[in-house]
Amino acid sequence: MRRLLILLVLCVAGCASIGPTDPNFRAFVAVAQDVEPVAEAECRKQDPNRSCDFQIELDLDPAAPPNAFQSVDRNGRPVVIFTAAMLASFRNRDEMAFVMSHEVAHHILGHLDQQRRNAVQGAVFLGELVSLEGGTPEEVANAQYVGAVVGARSYSKAFELEADAMGTLITHLAGYRPSVGIRFFDEIPDPGDAFMGTHPANPDRILVVQETIRKYGLN
Repeated sequence: MRRLLILLVLCVAGCASIGPTDPNFRAFVAVAQDVEPVAEAECRKQDPNRSCDFQIELDLDPAAPPNAFQSVDRNGRPVVIFTAAMLASFRNRDEMAFVMSHEVAHHILGHLDQQRRNAVQGAVFLGELVSLEGGTPEEVANAQYVGAVVGARSYSKAFELEADAMGTLITHLAGYRPSVGIRFFDEIPDPGDAFMGTHPANPDRILVVQETIRKYGLN
């Protein structure tokens, strides 16, 4: 984690107006220091064979919209990336910790792997269906693309709710208040319950967090 923070400082100093003395950046570093060890411990408890050394990064592109997401690097190391606009949207460290904990939870729960498998299964199923019906190579390729998109999104809402529940626990274990972090949902647009949407409605997410708080007696 120490090496990660040094890399962030160097990037910030050379890439954008945000610097080590910026309050938001300092909060980001502090929250990452608190959340990462908890996330790593929980990850290893869930699956000792999974790569659990989280790298938490800050994307300083001023044109990038507010966003936070989880990915893996070429070596399979889990990476959580926040854009500068996302960093600026947080009103306190509890909100920052909650979102960070939500993103690491996706990796701990294996959501990316499941999403890839669902995409492959969807592509194969729809591609074979169109092929059996005599579709052209182009039609089969288009069907595979659509099948992959549908497959990848088939359980995305459930994944988000699962990550909200685990993220609530990680937030608490890292020393922050999920009851305050949950208020971040008041600041972001509600996607509703759109068909084939990737995220559930905000009220559904808030309910999952509240139920987790009550279940474990958190604050």
